[in-house]
Amino acid sequence: MPTDRDNLRKAGFGPGLGIDAGGTQTRWALAAPGGAILAEGMVAGLSALQMATPHGREAVRTTFEELAAAVLQYANPVRVQAGLTGFGGDGELLQGWLAALLGVAPSAVVLCNDIEIAYRASFAPGEGYLVYAGTGSIGAFIDEQHVFHRAGGRGVVLDDGGGGFWIAREALRHIWRNEDERPGCWQDSPMAHAVFEHIGGADWAQSRQFIYHSERGTVGKLALAVAASADRDPAAHAILVDAGRELARLASALIARFGLRPVALAGRAAELHPVIAETMRAALPAATAFSRTGMRAHHAAARLALA
Repeated sequence: MPTDRDNLRKAGFGPGLGIDAGGTQTRWALAAPGGAILAEGMVAGLSALQMATPHGREAVRTTFEELAAAVLQYANPVRVQAGLTGFGGDGELLQGWLAALLGVAPSAVVLCNDIEIAYRASFAPGEGYLVYAGTGSIGAFIDEQHVFHRAGGRGVVLDDGGGGFWIAREALRHIWRNEDERPGCWQDSPMAHAVFEHIGGADWAQSRQFIYHSERGTVGKLALAVAASADRDPAAHAILVDAGRELARLASALIARFGLRPVALAGRAAELHPVIAETMRAALPAATAFSRTGMRAHHAAARLALA
């Protein structure tokens, strides 16, 4: 026999589910009509780029199953807004999986790039520029006509300067170039100790396995070890300073194209160490209004699901 909850869902009333999927974690939130957050949680990270391989598709499907099981413990959503890193517009299979797992029609599931959600959590269209530094990095601007413009965000193989993966790669590059010239010198480096402890050993074979065979989000987490040693190791500090300059470059590119507007910095990599935001701010035009935002993109997505 149908329950009141079932009848409300059939009438289109009920919570919206927001999903913010990044390389290191996937966060979700349920929002009631009116916008109040009812529940939230997180599961493993994922990327739409994983859909290119059978193993990747299996991993994404498993993460969706875990997410749906967690969500349905609280409520049955009526609509879903999901922002996925690496999403390029081809989402029919992803949409179908989420719809089936959550018990909604495919048309009730809207997919977009995760940065579009993050931008709307920080600015109204046309208001400012968002620089997001997570596993990767990107500068974003949604104009008054709701057209999305980017600077960077080309992927960790090509660029994504200032993001967690980039920081991890720069640290390993620095360590192993020094080892080429002075074998064993890593033992005098706090950063090398922290990095090797994180990846499980100081042999090149372990570094090679980590950087070339780990998921991008896993590599990005190595940036935590770099940041933890930055106050004791000049090399780690310099890498984080360079990360701030890389992030400033993204904002400066958008300012050059669309004019001076406020700039907001967000993302877990941006929070690794204060020197990242300090360097970024110093590298921007003096008149730029700059802020760090602790925005919660999964909350914004849940509210957008109901809009």
